[in-house]
Amino acid sequence: MKLCTRATLAAIFAVALLGAAFAQGQPAAQPAKPGEKTVEESYLQESLETLIIKEQAQADNKDMKLVALQYAKQAIDAGRRNEEIRKSLEYMALESTNVIVRSAGVGRVTNNYPDIRAKACEYLGEFPTVESKDALVRVVLAEAEPMVLSSAIRSLGKIGMNDADEVTQDIAFIVRRFDVLAPDNSLAYAALVALRGIAEKNKGIKDPSAIQAVMRIASGNYITPVRNEAAKLLDDLRKIQLSSASGK
Repeated sequence: MKLCTRATLAAIFAVALLGAAFAQGQPAAQPAKPGEKTVEESYLQESLETLIIKEQAQADNKDMKLVALQYAKQAIDAGRRNEEIRKSLEYMALESTNVIVRSAGVGRVTNNYPDIRAKACEYLGEFPTVESKDALVRVVLAEAEPMVLSSAIRSLGKIGMNDADEVTQDIAFIVRRFDVLAPDNSLAYAALVALRGIAEKNKGIKDPSAIQAVMRIASGNYITPVRNEAAKLLDDLRKIQLSSASGK
Protein backbone atom coordinates (compact mmCIF):
# COMPACT_ATOMS: atom_id res chain seq x y z
CA MET A 1 0.00 0.00 0.00
CA LYS A 2 2.85 2.32 0.86
CA LEU A 3 4.50 1.63 -2.50
CA CYS A 4 1.30 2.20 -4.44
CA THR A 5 0.51 5.44 -2.65
CA ARG A 6 3.96 6.94 -3.20
CA ALA A 7 4.04 5.84 -6.82
CA THR A 8 0.64 7.41 -7.44
CA LEU A 9 1.69 10.66 -5.79
CA ALA A 10 4.88 10.69 -7.86
CA ALA A 11 2.88 10.23 -11.04
CA ILE A 12 0.51 13.08 -10.16
CA PHE A 13 3.45 15.32 -9.23
CA ALA A 14 5.31 14.58 -12.46
CA VAL A 15 2.26 15.26 -14.58
CA ALA A 16 1.62 18.49 -12.68
CA LEU A 17 5.19 19.67 -13.28
CA LEU A 18 4.96 18.94 -16.97
CA GLY A 19 1.61 20.71 -17.23
CA ALA A 20 2.96 23.78 -15.45
CA ALA A 21 5.98 23.96 -17.73
CA PHE A 22 3.86 23.99 -20.84
CA ALA A 23 1.43 26.49 -19.29
CA GLN A 24 4.34 28.94 -18.89
CA GLY A 25 4.96 29.12 -22.60
CA GLN A 26 6.99 25.99 -23.23
CA PRO A 27 6.59 24.78 -26.82
CA ALA A 28 4.22 21.87 -27.17
CA ALA A 29 5.85 18.50 -27.75
CA GLN A 30 5.61 17.03 -31.18
CA PRO A 31 3.25 14.06 -31.44
CA ALA A 32 5.11 10.81 -31.04
CA LYS A 33 5.42 8.48 -33.99
CA PRO A 34 3.58 5.17 -33.73
CA GLY A 35 5.36 2.98 -31.19
CA GLU A 36 7.38 5.88 -29.71
CA LYS A 37 6.91 7.51 -26.32
CA THR A 38 6.39 11.24 -25.95
CA VAL A 39 8.82 13.26 -23.82
CA GLU A 40 6.20 13.38 -21.07
CA GLU A 41 5.65 9.62 -21.15
CA SER A 42 9.39 8.90 -21.05
CA TYR A 43 9.89 11.31 -18.14
CA LEU A 44 6.98 9.85 -16.21
CA GLN A 45 8.15 6.29 -16.84
CA GLU A 46 11.67 7.03 -15.58
CA SER A 47 10.36 8.91 -12.53
CA LEU A 48 8.10 6.01 -11.58
CA GLU A 49 10.84 3.48 -12.26
CA THR A 50 13.26 5.38 -10.02
CA LEU A 51 10.70 5.64 -7.22
CA ILE A 52 9.78 1.97 -7.40
CA ILE A 53 13.45 0.91 -7.31
CA LYS A 54 14.03 3.13 -4.28
CA GLU A 55 11.01 1.74 -2.40
CA GLN A 56 11.92 -1.86 -3.21
CA ALA A 57 15.59 -1.35 -2.31
CA GLN A 58 14.60 -0.11 1.14
CA ALA A 59 11.96 -2.77 1.75
CA ASP A 60 12.48 -5.30 4.54
CA ASN A 61 11.68 -8.20 2.23
CA LYS A 62 14.59 -9.80 0.36
CA ASP A 63 12.42 -10.64 -2.65
CA MET A 64 11.60 -6.97 -3.08
CA LYS A 65 15.31 -6.13 -3.08
CA LEU A 66 15.89 -8.75 -5.76
CA VAL A 67 13.24 -7.10 -7.92
CA ALA A 68 14.88 -3.72 -7.28
CA LEU A 69 18.16 -5.14 -8.58
CA GLN A 70 16.38 -6.58 -11.60
CA TYR A 71 14.78 -3.22 -12.43
CA ALA A 72 18.07 -1.41 -11.83
CA LYS A 73 19.83 -3.75 -14.26
CA GLN A 74 17.14 -3.15 -16.89
CA ALA A 75 17.54 0.62 -16.43
CA ILE A 76 21.33 0.37 -16.72
CA ASP A 77 21.12 -1.74 -19.87
CA ALA A 78 18.73 0.80 -21.39
CA GLY A 79 21.04 3.71 -20.56
CA ARG A 80 18.88 5.13 -17.76
CA ARG A 81 21.70 5.65 -15.26
CA ASN A 82 20.44 8.37 -12.96
CA GLU A 83 21.66 9.43 -9.54
CA GLU A 84 18.61 8.11 -7.70
CA ILE A 85 19.14 4.58 -9.04
CA ARG A 86 22.80 4.84 -8.05
CA LYS A 87 21.75 5.86 -4.53
CA SER A 88 19.42 2.87 -4.28
CA LEU A 89 22.27 0.57 -5.27
CA GLU A 90 24.52 2.25 -2.71
CA TYR A 91 21.86 1.71 -0.05
CA MET A 92 21.71 -2.02 -0.79
CA ALA A 93 25.50 -2.35 -1.01
CA LEU A 94 25.96 -0.79 2.42
CA GLU A 95 22.74 -1.85 4.12
CA SER A 96 24.20 -4.11 6.79
CA THR A 97 26.78 -1.42 7.54
CA ASN A 98 24.44 1.58 7.70
CA VAL A 99 21.17 -0.08 8.72
CA ILE A 100 21.06 -3.19 10.91
CA VAL A 101 17.67 -4.74 11.56
CA ARG A 102 17.43 -7.29 14.38
CA SER A 103 14.70 -9.73 15.30
CA ALA A 104 12.63 -8.16 18.10
CA GLY A 105 15.18 -5.35 18.11
CA VAL A 106 17.81 -7.37 19.97
CA GLY A 107 18.06 -10.76 18.27
CA ARG A 108 19.73 -11.96 15.09
CA VAL A 109 20.30 -9.62 12.16
CA THR A 110 17.44 -10.02 9.68
CA ASN A 111 18.69 -7.88 6.80
CA ASN A 112 22.04 -9.58 6.20
CA TYR A 113 21.90 -10.46 2.49
CA PRO A 114 25.44 -10.88 1.09
CA ASP A 115 24.15 -11.82 -2.37
CA ILE A 116 22.12 -8.60 -2.53
CA ARG A 117 25.10 -6.52 -1.43
CA ALA A 118 27.40 -8.25 -3.93
CA LYS A 119 25.07 -7.64 -6.87
CA ALA A 120 24.52 -4.01 -5.82
CA CYS A 121 28.30 -3.52 -5.74
CA GLU A 122 28.56 -5.05 -9.20
CA TYR A 123 25.99 -2.65 -10.62
CA LEU A 124 27.64 0.35 -8.93
CA GLY A 125 30.55 -0.28 -11.26
CA GLU A 126 28.26 0.92 -14.07
CA PHE A 127 28.21 4.39 -12.49
CA PRO A 128 31.79 5.71 -12.91
CA THR A 129 31.51 8.60 -10.45
CA VAL A 130 33.37 9.70 -7.35
CA GLU A 131 30.24 8.91 -5.33
CA SER A 132 30.22 5.31 -6.55
CA LYS A 133 33.94 4.97 -5.87
CA ASP A 134 33.51 6.34 -2.35
CA ALA A 135 30.61 3.98 -1.63
CA LEU A 136 32.60 0.97 -2.84
CA VAL A 137 35.60 2.00 -0.73
CA ARG A 138 33.30 2.09 2.30
CA VAL A 139 32.15 -1.43 1.44
CA VAL A 140 35.75 -2.65 1.18
CA LEU A 141 36.67 -1.17 4.55
CA ALA A 142 33.57 -2.38 6.41
CA GLU A 143 32.51 -5.64 4.74
CA ALA A 144 33.37 -9.10 6.04
CA GLU A 145 31.94 -11.36 3.31
CA PRO A 146 34.50 -12.33 0.62
CA MET A 147 31.85 -12.51 -2.12
CA VAL A 148 30.78 -8.92 -1.43
CA LEU A 149 34.37 -7.73 -1.18
CA SER A 150 35.21 -9.42 -4.48
CA SER A 151 32.33 -7.67 -6.24
CA ALA A 152 33.19 -4.28 -4.73
CA ILE A 153 36.87 -4.62 -5.64
CA ARG A 154 36.06 -5.58 -9.24
CA SER A 155 33.82 -2.53 -9.58
CA LEU A 156 36.54 -0.28 -8.18
CA GLY A 157 38.82 -1.62 -10.90
CA LYS A 158 36.17 -0.98 -13.51
CA ILE A 159 35.72 2.63 -12.37
CA GLY A 160 39.49 3.04 -12.28
CA MET A 161 39.78 6.09 -10.00
CA ASN A 162 42.85 6.01 -7.73
CA ASP A 163 43.65 9.51 -6.48
CA ALA A 164 46.56 9.45 -4.01
CA ASP A 165 46.60 5.64 -4.33
CA GLU A 166 43.52 5.46 -2.12
CA VAL A 167 41.88 2.56 -3.95
CA THR A 168 45.03 0.47 -4.54
CA GLN A 169 45.98 0.81 -0.88
CA ASP A 170 42.54 -0.41 0.20
CA ILE A 171 42.71 -3.37 -2.18
CA ALA A 172 46.19 -4.22 -0.89
CA PHE A 173 44.89 -4.04 2.68
CA ILE A 174 42.16 -6.58 1.92
CA VAL A 175 44.62 -8.91 0.18
CA ARG A 176 46.94 -8.83 3.19
CA ARG A 177 44.10 -9.31 5.65
CA PHE A 178 42.73 -12.42 3.99
CA ASP A 179 46.15 -13.77 3.07
CA VAL A 180 47.04 -13.92 6.74
CA LEU A 181 43.68 -15.19 8.03
CA ALA A 182 42.28 -17.36 5.24
CA PRO A 183 43.52 -17.01 1.64
CA ASP A 184 40.57 -16.78 -0.74
CA ASN A 185 41.18 -17.55 -4.42
CA SER A 186 38.15 -15.67 -5.74
CA LEU A 187 38.97 -12.58 -3.71
CA ALA A 188 42.62 -12.68 -4.75
CA TYR A 189 41.67 -13.01 -8.41
CA ALA A 190 39.21 -10.11 -8.10
CA ALA A 191 42.01 -7.99 -6.66
CA LEU A 192 44.25 -8.85 -9.62
CA VAL A 193 41.50 -7.97 -12.11
CA ALA A 194 40.86 -4.67 -10.33
CA LEU A 195 44.53 -3.71 -10.14
CA ARG A 196 44.94 -4.48 -13.83
CA GLY A 197 41.96 -2.26 -14.64
CA ILE A 198 43.36 0.58 -12.55
CA ALA A 199 46.77 0.19 -14.16
CA GLU A 200 45.30 0.36 -17.65
CA LYS A 201 43.34 3.50 -16.83
CA ASN A 202 46.21 5.25 -15.04
CA LYS A 203 49.24 4.20 -17.11
CA GLY A 204 50.48 1.87 -14.45
CA ILE A 205 50.51 1.57 -10.66
CA LYS A 206 53.11 3.24 -8.48
CA ASP A 207 51.69 2.22 -5.12
CA PRO A 208 54.27 -0.08 -3.40
CA SER A 209 51.58 -1.74 -1.26
CA ALA A 210 49.70 -2.81 -4.38
CA ILE A 211 52.83 -4.29 -5.95
CA GLN A 212 53.55 -6.14 -2.71
CA ALA A 213 50.00 -7.48 -2.68
CA VAL A 214 50.40 -8.89 -6.19
CA MET A 215 53.74 -10.46 -5.21
CA ARG A 216 52.08 -11.95 -2.14
CA ILE A 217 49.47 -13.61 -4.35
CA ALA A 218 52.07 -14.79 -6.88
CA SER A 219 54.00 -16.65 -4.17
CA GLY A 220 51.18 -17.42 -1.78
CA ASN A 221 48.91 -20.33 -0.96
CA TYR A 222 46.62 -19.95 -3.96
CA ILE A 223 45.64 -22.20 -6.84
CA THR A 224 47.96 -22.22 -9.84
CA PRO A 225 45.78 -20.12 -12.21
CA VAL A 226 45.57 -17.33 -9.63
CA ARG A 227 49.31 -17.37 -8.96
CA ASN A 228 49.99 -17.39 -12.71
CA GLU A 229 47.71 -14.41 -13.21
CA ALA A 230 49.56 -12.55 -10.46
CA ALA A 231 52.91 -13.30 -12.12
CA LYS A 232 51.57 -12.11 -15.45
CA LEU A 233 50.25 -8.91 -13.89
CA LEU A 234 53.66 -8.19 -12.35
CA ASP A 235 55.28 -8.59 -15.76
CA ASP A 236 52.67 -6.38 -17.42
CA LEU A 237 53.06 -3.69 -14.77
CA ARG A 238 56.81 -3.75 -15.37
CA LYS A 239 56.29 -3.31 -19.12
CA ILE A 240 53.83 -0.46 -18.57
CA GLN A 241 56.34 1.28 -16.32
CA LEU A 242 59.17 0.85 -18.83
CA SER A 243 56.96 2.09 -21.66
CA SER A 244 55.91 5.13 -19.62
CA ALA A 245 59.52 5.91 -18.68
CA SER A 246 60.61 5.80 -22.32
CA GLY A 247 57.76 8.06 -23.38
CA LYS A 248 56.14 5.53 -25.68
